[in-house]
Amino acid sequence: MSDHVEVSAGQPLPAFELPYYVVVFSSVRTPGDLGYGETAERMDELVREIPGYLGHESARTPGGLGITVSYFRDVDAIERWRAAGEHRSAQKQGRAEWYEGYTVHVAKVERSHGFTRA
Repeated sequence: MSDHVEVSAGQPLPAFELPYYVVVFSSVRTPGDLGYGETAERMDELVREIPGYLGHESARTPGGLGITVSYFRDVDAIERWRAAGEHRSAQKQGRAEWYEGYTVHVAKVERSHGFTRA
């Protein structure tokens, strides 16, 4: 089981112990659901089983741009998630049906801080 963090809806995830890694997935969806919602829920379940997964945050603009930032302890955790069989199948279906386009950025976080109003 991973060491992911749960927070209330509408709250940002905390700054994690440094260093850690982020995977930024920016996408534009095709029209319609086409099974996307169900698969997204399944991927959310699966990623939580990856050792080193810390959490993720997502947002979508009214114009259709979606951004998901996933947090991982190390590169090995990212690779385990990237290579997971069901995730690979979902990626393939995403290219075939769900996305007009997307980009993936992977970065090492060397500095992080946050603020919470008391």
